[in-house]
Amino acid sequence: MSDRPITPVLDRVQVPADMKRLSDRELRQLADELRAETISAVSVTGGHLGAGLGVVELTVALHAVFDAPRDKIIWDVGHQCYPHKILTGRRDRIRTLRQRDGLSGFTKRSESPYDPFGAAHSSTSISAALGFAVARDLGGDAGDAVAVIGDGSMSAGMAYEAMNNAGHLGKRLFVILNDNEMSIAPPVGAMSAYLSRLYAGAPFQELKAAAKGAISLLPEPFQEGARRAKEMLKGMTVGGTLFEELGFSYVGPIDGHDMDQLLTVLRTVHARATGPMLIHVLTKKGKGYAPAERAADRGHATGKFDVLTGEQKKAPTNAPAYTKVFAQSLIREAEADDKIVAITAAMPDGTGLNLFSERFPRRCFDVGIAEQHAVTFAAGLAAAGLKPFCALYSTFLQRGYDQVVHDVAIQRLPVRFPIDRAGLVGADGATHAGAFDIAFLANLPGFVVMAAADEAELVHMVATAAALDDRPSAFRFPRGEGVGVDMPERGTPLEIGKGRIVAEGGRVAILSFGTRLAEVLKAREALAARGLAPTVADARFAKPLDRDLILRLAADHEAIITIEEGAIGGFGSHVAQLLAEAGVFDRGIKFRSMVLPDTFIDQSSPEDMYATAGMNAPEIEAKVLEVLGIARVGARRA
Repeated sequence: MSDRPITPVLDRVQVPADMKRLSDRELRQLADELRAETISAVSVTGGHLGAGLGVVELTVALHAVFDAPRDKIIWDVGHQCYPHKILTGRRDRIRTLRQRDGLSGFTKRSESPYDPFGAAHSSTSISAALGFAVARDLGGDAGDAVAVIGDGSMSAGMAYEAMNNAGHLGKRLFVILNDNEMSIAPPVGAMSAYLSRLYAGAPFQELKAAAKGAISLLPEPFQEGARRAKEMLKGMTVGGTLFEELGFSYVGPIDGHDMDQLLTVLRTVHARATGPMLIHVLTKKGKGYAPAERAADRGHATGKFDVLTGEQKKAPTNAPAYTKVFAQSLIREAEADDKIVAITAAMPDGTGLNLFSERFPRRCFDVGIAEQHAVTFAAGLAAAGLKPFCALYSTFLQRGYDQVVHDVAIQRLPVRFPIDRAGLVGADGATHAGAFDIAFLANLPGFVVMAAADEAELVHMVATAAALDDRPSAFRFPRGEGVGVDMPERGTPLEIGKGRIVAEGGRVAILSFGTRLAEVLKAREALAARGLAPTVADARFAKPLDRDLILRLAADHEAIITIEEGAIGGFGSHVAQLLAEAGVFDRGIKFRSMVLPDTFIDQSSPEDMYATAGMNAPEIEAKVLEVLGIARVGARRA
């Protein structure tokens, strides 16, 4: 008689507590079913697939051994949390991942008590877990704190700051080092090399005598890893390993896809640990799904796809992606100027610098997940006479802001910042929305801040930044495809601080900064049908402002409306300051500034998000009518 369960094990797990009644054999079956469910869900929604597949067994083992939500399991970055969400009461909503009014693609405190700490950027988990551990010992909620952090995230200084502090405090704390030898891109730098050398021979250290025998012969593909595990650089760090020197007890490496090993080790450390503990787990990103395992990024981020073939379902488009336009433009500039170099922080594909690296491998630098270092490294390159382009997502540039101020702006060093993912980005939601860079850069003395209205303008802004040698600069562009304009062969440097008139009109002038220009022009068409065609201008620059253009628009129109894909305090605020100082408001001109609302907008399509923000063509049309005091008949709301 077969001992296979009649009912799928996953159907019996509504919350992690249900797993306490499962045998180890059933837990292994649960992992298989969980992997299949994850693949099925992401095929419908798109999202981060590879990271979640790599931690399926680890997720099951953690929830089987620990007692969430009493115990706090904190997933670094959070993009690997889909299996966790399925096991924590959200399976019935898992096919709403990254959709409007659906589940977030990352951990989110407001979504579930099983998400004790929200994340979407890397290297925060150990700091947060230590906070929970200290709060526990000061009389807060009882329970353990577990941080699950990838080897790529360990390249960020914040992880070491946290480990150093945790080792000093000596609190009971668990850090799971999820070592798949691959973050988003293959991890780079000395830390990656260090982790590789951990596997130089047979595993050398068990959890003292307690876990002896739990870490034995590792099956493929981990046998090679085990051979590289010798001594964990014991001879190079006198008295112990790097992690031990930071105050952690170390156990590993163990096979992150072997449920028996995981359960044995986790149960042992859970029962016996008294201080900070690091468990080194080897996993394979994309594990168990052949198309992901074969992909260069192991299925890191994918659109909707066919489960059988792995083929992604992408809508056809004739317009190039902004990121690719940037990369190709930078390559053309670098072909003419050998001083141009490029820097990214573990995002070569996301920023397009993988293309630059193929063309100029010696002039492209991936510094790992280390944005602070990336900015100051770029400042050093600039101080040495090179022309660095430090390409970061808007939200990742936030992590290096002090370095932008202290190491770049104060010294007036000509570092160029291509800012990808400007504005609202869609399915990644609020954590990746580039809402604040206009404000935090335009406030810095001497900075040049540009935003491309379309892909052709982006080409010109790359050339402008390349030619700008006496001060720092930034140019921002959104995620996704351009609008399909004619493209120049190579960019022409723009006159610094000068905008352009796109369409002449009357009564109202709309001054656009960035890619809302396309929506502004749609609104103008609708208004023209009413006999009211506003003047439309593309500001190009938030700093320095085109003073002459703005004051001329103010002199010739009843009202000025600014629009930008950023929060209050940015372009519109600078225009208002200029108008106020020039005494324009004393003459009765009306002014409105359309900015992102003072809230974080949850994931949806970019179009829906901009409708929520009130910045699509219908809302722009309504704003013009409102400022002129004209009722809008048949107005429709998003």
